[in-house]
Amino acid sequence: MTKGDAHFGFQPVSPDEKVRKVQAVFDSVAQRYDLMNDLMSLGMHRVWKRFAAEVSGVRPGQRVLDLAGGTGDLTHQFVNRVGKSGTVVLADINAAMLESGRSRLVDSGIVGNVAFLQANAEELPFREDTFDCVCIAFGLRNVAHKVRALSSIYRVLRPGGKLLVLEFSTPTLPLLRPLYDLYSFTVLPWLGRVVARDSESYRYLAESIRMHPDQETLKAMMESVGFEQCSYLNFTAGIVALHHGYKL
Repeated sequence: MTKGDAHFGFQPVSPDEKVRKVQAVFDSVAQRYDLMNDLMSLGMHRVWKRFAAEVSGVRPGQRVLDLAGGTGDLTHQFVNRVGKSGTVVLADINAAMLESGRSRLVDSGIVGNVAFLQANAEELPFREDTFDCVCIAFGLRNVAHKVRALSSIYRVLRPGGKLLVLEFSTPTLPLLRPLYDLYSFTVLPWLGRVVARDSESYRYLAESIRMHPDQETLKAMMESVGFEQCSYLNFTAGIVALHHGYKL
């Protein structure tokens, strides 16, 4: 792979270099990740995640993969839905984020039907037709090869299984975009510097959002690997979108 096959924010990089750089970002922000999410979104990320879990259709006894699950917000939601007879796997490529998620869930008394795995979304180490639902929230934009990750997810879903992608997207109101850019490239790095002592990681966050495919492009990418009945819902005027599709 050559330089330019992927992007780290606005910077063309090789896929391997992107993996290393993203790893360093999340090593840096893991301890203050939840606090920063609350500050950056004014707590709205919790509402978006709760809604994603509610529309997942997950039922007792099912198997769910919370991919790029980080500190476990969605795993917590899914555990309550699958019950004792079901299983939720919290997977993340970053060891520091995975350990943070494990600690938070254990501290919340959630044990028994949760498994933890360090895994790359592009090469999921599961057999075909393993999961009833896969959810990736605010993680797909950090993947070097998004189509490869979507294909890997498709493989491990059972027939009838559902993919949910919750991710920052493209605002639908043109007048909102200049304000959003001002917030993203000024306020976010400032918050990162003051709260997480790391402005550069949050500058990457803003850049990675701009480089992420818009709503229709991501929908087409999902369809290209086999997902059917794909659609999306915009939240907060398209700042965030929830895509879903099925393996039929």
